[in-house]
Amino acid sequence: MASQNPLSPFLRQLDPLSFAKSLAETTTSAARKPRAVVDLAATTASGWVRTGMSAANLLVTGDTEPPRQPERGDRRFSDEAWEKNPGYFALLQLYLLGEELMNKVVDAADFDDKPSERKARFAAQLLVDALSPTNTLLGNPAALRKAKETNGASLAKGFATFLRDLVQNQGWPRKVDASEFTVGVDMAATPGKVVFRNDLIELIEYAPQTEEVYEIPLLLSPPWINKFYIMDLAPGKSLAEWAIQHGHRTFAISYRNPDASMRDMSFADYMHQGTRAAIDAIRSITGAKKVNTASVCLGGTLTAMALAYEAGRRNRSINCASQIVSLLDFEEPGVLGAFTDDGTVEMLEETMRDKGYLEAKDMARTFDLLRANDLVFNYVVNNWLMGEEPPAFDLLAWNDDSTRMPAKMHSEYLRQCYMNNDLSNARMVVDGRTLDLSKVKNDVYVLATVGDHIVPWTSAYVATQRFGGKNRFVLSTSGHIAGIVNPPSPKAKHWVNEDLPADPDKWLDGAELVESTWWEDWAVWIGERAGDMIPAPTELGTEEFPALCDAPGTYVLAKS
Repeated sequence: MASQNPLSPFLRQLDPLSFAKSLAETTTSAARKPRAVVDLAATTASGWVRTGMSAANLLVTGDTEPPRQPERGDRRFSDEAWEKNPGYFALLQLYLLGEELMNKVVDAADFDDKPSERKARFAAQLLVDALSPTNTLLGNPAALRKAKETNGASLAKGFATFLRDLVQNQGWPRKVDASEFTVGVDMAATPGKVVFRNDLIELIEYAPQTEEVYEIPLLLSPPWINKFYIMDLAPGKSLAEWAIQHGHRTFAISYRNPDASMRDMSFADYMHQGTRAAIDAIRSITGAKKVNTASVCLGGTLTAMALAYEAGRRNRSINCASQIVSLLDFEEPGVLGAFTDDGTVEMLEETMRDKGYLEAKDMARTFDLLRANDLVFNYVVNNWLMGEEPPAFDLLAWNDDSTRMPAKMHSEYLRQCYMNNDLSNARMVVDGRTLDLSKVKNDVYVLATVGDHIVPWTSAYVATQRFGGKNRFVLSTSGHIAGIVNPPSPKAKHWVNEDLPADPDKWLDGAELVESTWWEDWAVWIGERAGDMIPAPTELGTEEFPALCDAPGTYVLAKS
């Protein structure tokens, strides 16, 4: 196994994303600057000398001060061999020196635009992460120790796993053992019925769990880039269950997993046949004039479009909106910006043209690369070098249950939002109407998470400056996914601040840390905007919208 680079299968798949070209152009640009070249040479020479002296000192005295330290919390180098063994100590120092040099190269380069710079920085960091010595057998002291302890059994098992992943998973390591989870049993298990279905969505009405419910029903609007049950993950971890137990008559959208027949479905079609169709059905079923919404990620982008679409009309269908880790302003989109330059989008469009959709695995692996150390290289080490099985973890099982993207919709979304930022700047047009978020006067709850790598919290905060009504911003701990699945626990915390200055950092400076989950804050906020309490329905659906099947429905079960 040591002679076979286990990273090569998926490293070869990065070239279509033009990372190699971006790195080459960055290096060439930096090399044209004599001062930068001299600085790099000096840093390299100084780094080699300091590494050699420190390693020699460690060898002689058994102790030394390392010239460079890994980032705090970097688990890759937690083994004591990186501090105590002179050889591994020197290897780590040279690796950290290489990372520093790579960053200096990117800093020295000239870029035509922000997307080019984002791609270069992302590509550089991905290359550095891929070349970590811990990703190889000889460079991983923990893996070598385990091989010795097991008389090579861990290597044999790891190599067998590597071959299986090479054949069955295109050379990517599996992240999860999903065999212990069944959708509708262990996950997406909250009782309910599908009460409406069209070519795009199934609408689930959940069974009430209280004798009375609020008169204004609640619609959960998930992203269509994953299955809906991130909002109904498992008993005790379900936002849907939490809302139901707090008296909300709750509905949820479950999107169909697209196939070639949906190739011409547009971004606007998702708004009309998704969000607005669900709201119309809920109003008919419940008799309510308006519906509250709680939307996650892309679902929030779509809800914002729906809010702007009906802004200023007398017969508005949405009462208040909760935008959970959603991005409306794409000026600073975080690391995803590395995948949304013109060249990459054109490549994706060409890929989708033949099939009519983007493969689910392609999208899933893009997101994995955003946190490559945690979601890729961690499993290279765990599965291939250590011979361990991937964990059985419900969040990872959901994440692995990915969906396709229809060609036209996905292209429009990338171009109108990520590339042009049309929605935030009141340039998006649907059915001849310009969508202007400033005309939205609804109360809006905006939730972001401090560790979000997909929707940076400072970018999510911009929504408070775009919507024209009474807004509330809450910042939670955790990341993009764990921030959604955030039931009460001793570790749950969030920040609140009633003021909404234009600068998100000023908001944080004045924010108060609350020792509880944001779910509890949200329960109070939306409860105040859900009307009076009325008797809970005894039947789900109506004669016009009869129960079609049990939750979680049929669309969620379609495999990619």
